[in-house]
Amino acid sequence: MGKSWLWGALLALGLQATAQAAEEPGFSSQKLAGGLYVLSGQGGFTGGNILISTGADGTVMIDDSMPPHLNKLRAAIAEISDAEIAFIINTHVHDDHTGNNAAFASEGAYVVAHDKMRDRLALDKTRTADALPVITLNDQMSFYVNDLPVRVFHLSHAHTDGDLAIEFPTLNVIHTGDVLFNGMFPFIDLDSGGSVEGYIAAQQRLLEKVNDDTVIVPGHGALASKADLLRANKMLLDARQKVAKRIAQGDTEAEILAANPLASYHEQWNWEFITTEKMTRTLYRDLTEHRHAHGGKAGKAQAESHH
Repeated sequence: MGKSWLWGALLALGLQATAQAAEEPGFSSQKLAGGLYVLSGQGGFTGGNILISTGADGTVMIDDSMPPHLNKLRAAIAEISDAEIAFIINTHVHDDHTGNNAAFASEGAYVVAHDKMRDRLALDKTRTADALPVITLNDQMSFYVNDLPVRVFHLSHAHTDGDLAIEFPTLNVIHTGDVLFNGMFPFIDLDSGGSVEGYIAAQQRLLEKVNDDTVIVPGHGALASKADLLRANKMLLDARQKVAKRIAQGDTEAEILAANPLASYHEQWNWEFITTEKMTRTLYRDLTEHRHAHGGKAGKAQAESHH
């Protein structure tokens, strides 16, 4: 976790400085409705998608990128509004979503996150106390800001053990955090309390909350629809089943990797950080060892995948 995760991700995403780079990565802004804007990386990796609500009560920001991009993030926010940032809601602990907590908190923003996310961030010795959330929740909470109700709720043992989704019900917009990588194999952080079963269950809970008109802001990737979320969930269910079947046959991890059971998904879902091989390894590890840490059973995972 911490900076090692961040720089590993940056390296995997191929964002090393090159002589051909005309300028550093920045942010593009997309207006939604009701004072909502999405800031996404442009020209390179700047972290997860950021959702901003602006209005009379100030600015509420969901996730806040990384320190190298702070100035460009400030500039992108300034083009939307000059209102003070009142609250930052972190979807989870990873650096590319929480890296500028301290900078904005020092200017008066209140950082909100899940209890377990705060616990994990507190263990990161590269962070100062200013980076820690000062308001935490265990299950759910509501905000009423900028004439909008905002629902924040926990998704258990999914991408991590401290994931939050943030819903703007009157605008039919939801930010999933990294419980959705739109059109890409997901990163499921087994070492930070995540699990494949929890990830699948979290996506299915989100599917119950959205409709065909919902604008879904994923942790990474383009804005998504219910169809995109359903497609991602079906992919992961099937991928888990394919690996579970091999495990049931007695195959070792090496034999499963050689058989490449996720080959049919490679062209569409493989990407630099979570390759087809890495997704296969994650599924194997989750089914053979990690699941037992949460009291689950690999057999249950296999059976559920048939539904």
